[in-house]
Amino acid sequence: MGMLKLLSVQHGNHSTFLTHHRKRIAVLFGLLCFCMAGLTGRLVFLMLYRADHYSEMAEELHQRERSIKAARGRILDRNGTVIAANRTVCTISVIHNQIKNPETVIQSLCEILGTEEDSVRKKVEKRSSREIIRTNVDKETGDRIRELHLAGVKVDEDYRRSYPFDSLASKVLGFTGGDNQGIIGLEAAYESILKGKNGTILTMTDAAGVELENAFEERIEPVAGADLYLSLDVNIQQYAEQAALTVMEQKSAKRVSVIVMDPQNGEILAMVNVPEFNLNDPFTLNTEETAVLSAKEKQKRLNQMWRNPSINDTYEPGSTFKIITAAAGLEAGAVALTDRFSCPGFRVVEDRKIRCHKVGGHGEETFLQGAMNSCNPVFIDVGQRLGIDRYCQYFEQFGLREKTGIDLPGEASTIMHKKENMGLVELATVSFGQSFQITPIQLITTAASIVNGGVRITPHFGVKAVAADGSFLHRFSYPEGKRILSEETSKTMRYVLEQVVAEGSGKKAAVSGFHIGGKTATSEKLPRSLKKYISSFVGFAPADDPQVIALITIDEPQGIYYGGTIAAPVIGTLFENILPCLETVDPEPGKPLS
Repeated sequence: MGMLKLLSVQHGNHSTFLTHHRKRIAVLFGLLCFCMAGLTGRLVFLMLYRADHYSEMAEELHQRERSIKAARGRILDRNGTVIAANRTVCTISVIHNQIKNPETVIQSLCEILGTEEDSVRKKVEKRSSREIIRTNVDKETGDRIRELHLAGVKVDEDYRRSYPFDSLASKVLGFTGGDNQGIIGLEAAYESILKGKNGTILTMTDAAGVELENAFEERIEPVAGADLYLSLDVNIQQYAEQAALTVMEQKSAKRVSVIVMDPQNGEILAMVNVPEFNLNDPFTLNTEETAVLSAKEKQKRLNQMWRNPSINDTYEPGSTFKIITAAAGLEAGAVALTDRFSCPGFRVVEDRKIRCHKVGGHGEETFLQGAMNSCNPVFIDVGQRLGIDRYCQYFEQFGLREKTGIDLPGEASTIMHKKENMGLVELATVSFGQSFQITPIQLITTAASIVNGGVRITPHFGVKAVAADGSFLHRFSYPEGKRILSEETSKTMRYVLEQVVAEGSGKKAAVSGFHIGGKTATSEKLPRSLKKYISSFVGFAPADDPQVIALITIDEPQGIYYGGTIAAPVIGTLFENILPCLETVDPEPGKPLS
C-alpha cells in the first residue's frame, strides 16, 4: 500500500514536470514562429518595396566612377573676340588591380612623361582604387599613351584655361586654379555662368575591382559652361595698355591705370593696370626678381601683382574731384558761372592757410575761369557757401558713400569724414579733393553720371551669357540709375569741362576735330613728407553728348608730375585712336556686340 502511494506521487510529479516543459517548449515555439514571421515580413517588404534601392546600392559596390570634366565657358569681348578659352589636356592615372604588366607600365610612363621611375613605381604598386600619375598633360602626349593600350592605365581628357592675349586685361579677367575654378577677377565673379557640370563614367568591376570585359559602361555626359560676353573692347584695351606702358616707362612711374567707359550705360570698354601679368603663367612674378623669396613673401608679392588698383585701392583724387564740388554748387544755386572770386594764392580757413597751386595767385576771376584754372581758393569758397550739411548731402546724393556695384570682387569703399567730425578746414580740403579717399572706379562713375544728363550709372563688364551651342541664355541687368542732379546742371558742367580742355589746364588733352571735356589733377600722396604724387586726368567726348569717358592715374611719376602736363596728353592720344571705334550695335544672340 505504501509502495503504491509512493508510485502515485512520483507519477504525479512526472506529469507536472512534463506539463511544465511542454508549456516552455510551446512558448519557445511561439516566439520562434513570431520571429520567423517577422523576418519573412521584413524580407517580403525589402523584396517588394525596397528592391530598387538595394539593387542600386549593390550596383554601386561593383562600379568604378571616373569624372568627365566639363569645358569652361569662354570669355569674349563686345566684338566676339575670344579672350579666355580652353585647351585640351589629359590626366594620366593607374588602377592597380587592372595592371597586367607593371614593369611595362612603369617603363612606358617614365619614358613618355619624363618622370622619375621611383615616383611612378610607388603609384603603380600602390594598392588603391586609382592613383594619378600626372595632370595637365598635353593632348598629343596623352594620345601616345592611349595608343599603347596598357592595361590599368587610364587617359582622361580635361581642360586647362588659356588666354590668347597673355597679359591683356589680366587684373580684370583673373584666372583659374588647378580645378579650373575662377580665383580672381571676372573668372571668379561669373563662376556660376562659366563653370559647366562634370559628367561621369561608371564602369562595372568584379569584387577585386577589376573592370569586367564587355561590360556595359554608363556615361553621363558633361554640360559645358556658358560663354560670357563682355563690354570690353580688345582694340580699345590694347590702345589704352600701350598708352599706359609708354607713359609709365617715360616717367619711371610705379604703375599706371586707365579706365574707359560708356558714360550713358556704365559699360566698361577698357580697364588697364600696368604692369599687368601673364594670365597663362599667373604664379610667376612680373618683376625681375633675383633674390630668393620665402613662400610667404612670394605669396605676398603675388597678391600685390594680382591686385586691381582701379577698384581695390583708394587715393586722394585731387582736382578731378572739383567736378563734384562744381556740380553740387551749381545744383544748389550756391554759385553761378559769372560769380567773381579773388585768388591771392591762398585762402585762410580758421587757423589754416591753404595754398593755391599757383603761388602768386590767379587774381580776379569768375567761377568759370576758376574751374579752367583749377583754382583751389575758388572751390574752397564754393564749399564754404554750401556748408557742411549741404555738402555732405550732395556727397551722398551723388552716390559717393556707397560702392559702385561693379561686377568685380573686392571693391573698396570711400574713406570720408563723418559729418559730425567735419569742420570748416575739412570742408575746405574736401572741396578740392584732399583729406579723403575714393577709388578710381568711383571717381569716373560719378563724373560720368554728372555729364551724362545727371543719372547715376552702374559700371560693369558683363553683358550677356550664351550657351555653348550658341543659343541665347540671358542678358545681365543692372540697377536703374537714379537722378542725382538736373539735366540743366549736367549741361552746364559739360560746358565748363569743355572750356577746361579748350582754354584751361587740360589743353593737352585736345583732339583735332572733336570737342573734349575734362579735368586735370595732381594729388600728393600720404605721408606728404615723401613728396610723392599721383597725376591724373578724366576726359570725355564728344563734350556736348558724351559717348566715352576715360580716367588715367599715374602713380609716383618721376620729374614733372603735373596732371595737365603728363596725364592729359595720354587721354588725348587715346581718344584720337578710339573715337573712330565707338559705333556700337546690339547684335543677335551669339553674335558680336559691335
